[in-house]
Amino acid sequence: MTIKSVFEKTLIRAGEVRSYQVSIGRDGWESSEKDAQKVARHHHADWHQVERTLMRFSQEIDALRNEGWLES
Repeated sequence: MTIKSVFEKTLIRAGEVRSYQVSIGRDGWESSEKDAQKVARHHHADWHQVERTLMRFSQEIDALRNEGWLES
């Protein structure tokens, strides 16, 4: 099975970039978030964990948009 992206957003502001991604693979789901200082990756075996992660990503993305970040 190949890895398939189920969620992907990248936002930019003044040369800064933040990315959020969730993908599905053979052993469950992988989520990642990246900015200039960190790359965080997490493995999820349970869909409910993925739902919570997607909800957190959506809240963070909404907050960034309110601060003037734009989707690339």
